[in-house]
Amino acid sequence: MDDHCSIPATQIYSGGPGKDGIPALTNPEMGFHRGRGTEYLRDSDRVIGLVLGSDTMAIPINIMWWHEIVNLDIGGWSLAVTHCPLTGSSMAFDRGPANDAEFGVSGLLYQNNLIMYDRNTNESLWPQMLAGARCGVSDGTLLPMRPVMEMTWGAWRELYPNTQVVTDNTGFFRDYRFYPYGNYDEPNNTELLFPLVDGIDSRRPPKERVLGIAAPGGGMAFPFGALADDNSTALAAVHERVNGNDIVVFWDADRATAMAYYPEADGTPLTFTGHLYNLLDAETGSVWRVGGVAVEGPLAGTRLQAVSEAYVAYWFAWAAFNVTGQPAMSVPLSRNAQGLPIGLHFAGRYAEEATLFRLASQLEQACPWFDQIPAWVREG
Repeated sequence: MDDHCSIPATQIYSGGPGKDGIPALTNPEMGFHRGRGTEYLRDSDRVIGLVLGSDTMAIPINIMWWHEIVNLDIGGWSLAVTHCPLTGSSMAFDRGPANDAEFGVSGLLYQNNLIMYDRNTNESLWPQMLAGARCGVSDGTLLPMRPVMEMTWGAWRELYPNTQVVTDNTGFFRDYRFYPYGNYDEPNNTELLFPLVDGIDSRRPPKERVLGIAAPGGGMAFPFGALADDNSTALAAVHERVNGNDIVVFWDADRATAMAYYPEADGTPLTFTGHLYNLLDAETGSVWRVGGVAVEGPLAGTRLQAVSEAYVAYWFAWAAFNVTGQPAMSVPLSRNAQGLPIGLHFAGRYAEEATLFRLASQLEQACPWFDQIPAWVREG
């Protein structure tokens, strides 16, 4: 692998197991509720749910404790469904920009987060929560995100009774009912494997789940605890504006899940409110479920477009990766009358620090500033 990295190498740690010490899965066996190989699942276990056209499937977090990555090739899609137990982050990516290569677990961590590697001849490293390569020949390449929901297995089945689910016939001998990290996931537990550069953001419990929407400027996080405390009903709709777009977050306390959508159907804006048992839009009175589908009323059968960049993670991790969310730099391209530098500010797109590094190099070659020392400094 090319040793070049656009993240500080000093902040990349070995997590213990070496490369592929945690074995990723590729196209694992799927089954149906109460089918062979699904006995390990309890209704309260959390799953990562995907809707791909008319197909629905669930990848249990129990499986991801031991494998962290599931490569899927289905219906023309080449996907990597990922979960980092240390940051609680569940994300799915299109593997296309990595030449559809499978992803594996590198054994390395950045900000306590899973670093994947691609199984190309010249491999690169891809930190999960940066959604792109940060070391190697693909440095700077982003992976498009695909919408996923995280909720309990029982709740997912209620929404999608015919869903498929990954069985325990993975080819590996693991106890998929056993959580191997002790009490690490307790919301108030401040224990981390490695220290964060800027420490833990204390505004929320460190291991509280949040639904985060990544965007330039830091995006926005919706803590599950705040969603529950701020709403007197089990179902709620929160309208916000993120990255210049109107979004709505559906919250379902009974299913312990939240998801973000664009609040419109066929180009018509919709306004949602939560009630005791239903989510309703004010425009047509249609009834909606947290999965973004109308089940009653004039819009029955309509599906809202999910926000692909929305995903669940622990609060400490979301805050560490999204303090600003938008990389920026200031370079001294001009001087005032006293010879002091005047900085010109540049901002990059989310997670594209590498672009700014390249731009800074090009600007310094075109307009060198290294030796531009003000006269009064030289004279002094």
